[in-house]
Amino acid sequence: MGWDVVVRACELGRGLFAARPFATGELILKFTGPHYERGDPIHQTDTGANLLQTGWRSYILLDPPGVFANHSCRPNAGVVHNRLLAAIEPIAPGQEICFDYSTTMAENFWTMPCRCGSPACRGVVTDFRLLPAEVRDRYLRLGIVQGFIAGHARVGLRANLAQDGSCDTVPGRHEGG
Repeated sequence: MGWDVVVRACELGRGLFAARPFATGELILKFTGPHYERGDPIHQTDTGANLLQTGWRSYILLDPPGVFANHSCRPNAGVVHNRLLAAIEPIAPGQEICFDYSTTMAENFWTMPCRCGSPACRGVVTDFRLLPAEVRDRYLRLGIVQGFIAGHARVGLRANLAQDGSCDTVPGRHEGG
């Protein structure tokens, strides 16, 4: 399927740009690529930086053009339904399309220095659970947090994720209730 985006040079290498206007809520593209599991050796390579987490232990290695969607701490797009990139505000033709990588991360082992240049820049890209509370709440309201992460956040779990991807419950909370 053809998407209404173009890949071109930007300050940080290459980026994904709108070829036409996108309205808030409009689908921009579907992320595609081969599947990998946590623990696969690809995580230890430079290519591993192009993995999108889609479940506690599952990832996809992004194909073009999706692999060129850069991170921003002030995104204009977000991932919905696990693999779809949608506009969270109007996007003009020629505008770079960015999402906050943290909305797809629950790993406890991968971080990246942030160079997005946004006034809201946090300086580091890390797991969703480590975002400031107001940022987490905004992303949850917008529906742009991967479902496997949002489900835990919505029931009040503070994800002390173990290396194996399991989740500890909030102290005093009993399973099933």
